[in-house]
Amino acid sequence: MADKPVVLVTRRLPEAVEDRLRRDFEPLLNPDDRRYDTDELIARCADAEAVLTCATEAWPAAQIERLPAGVRAIATFSVGADHIDLAAARARGITVTNTPDVLTEATADIAMLCLLGAARRAFEGEALIRVGKWSGWTPTQLLGLDLTGAVLGIVGMGRIGQAVARRARSFGLQIRYHSRHRLAPQLEHGAIFHDRLNALLPHCRFLSLHCPGSAETRHMIDAQALALLPRGAVLVNTARGTLLDDEAVLASLQNGRPFAAGLDVYADEPDLHPGYRTQRNCFLLPHLGSATIETRNAMGFRCLDNLAALFAGHPAPDAL
Repeated sequence: MADKPVVLVTRRLPEAVEDRLRRDFEPLLNPDDRRYDTDELIARCADAEAVLTCATEAWPAAQIERLPAGVRAIATFSVGADHIDLAAARARGITVTNTPDVLTEATADIAMLCLLGAARRAFEGEALIRVGKWSGWTPTQLLGLDLTGAVLGIVGMGRIGQAVARRARSFGLQIRYHSRHRLAPQLEHGAIFHDRLNALLPHCRFLSLHCPGSAETRHMIDAQALALLPRGAVLVNTARGTLLDDEAVLASLQNGRPFAAGLDVYADEPDLHPGYRTQRNCFLLPHLGSATIETRNAMGFRCLDNLAALFAGHPAPDAL
């Protein structure tokens, strides 16, 4: 038996996080940062007392049932835990933890980047420069959309949604939102609440999604929802790729109904729908929402704080 708890780490993590892992635990690291298949993942858990996983690994009930009896915890390097069957973990007595709070600001920054990139046609402009086809300034070149005075609709007014609203107000945007629960008046800062998504959509020049992935939210932006947006709207998704019906979104973009889309997340990552790659009015990022040094370190430390508490006999602060 090792003197320190053995932790399987499924992906390569920031240097500072792996340094602390070596100090406080007996880590089984993944220096090549390759994705383990299901059988290898279970095999590598043979001596582990905990797994530090990422959203790139799915933990359905059938896989959790195969875990060795010694595994006591799964710490996910993410806020979302829709890749883990929580009921199956509880049935096995396995504690699952996540990393709330620490990635709010970085993800809100990326949402604004996607909004601005789509509204101002940043992808098309950069492409002109990079391929040497920019012939100089003209009065009608790559005309985009103003933000000032326009309405931003936010779907999901949790921590990230509220952080996006704070940023958006500084650009002169008016905020409306739909969420499972209305915010307290002192948290709305003048934002207008809609109790139904369909009631929000017709008001939105810009629409930004910030709700979790689930069976209830799957394909919430479908052909019907897109038809309710004003012509010339901008769709932004930095939450979960499953929120979008990709076929409907692409068909709508090709027909010119939304002006553009700004996307950081996709269904079946990294195998996003190929139609997005060739759609000129899409500003695309490779899931960079939390990708700052400070945020990724904080996420890793939050995972380790949870594991340290658990192995010290205390409740994990972020147990789900």
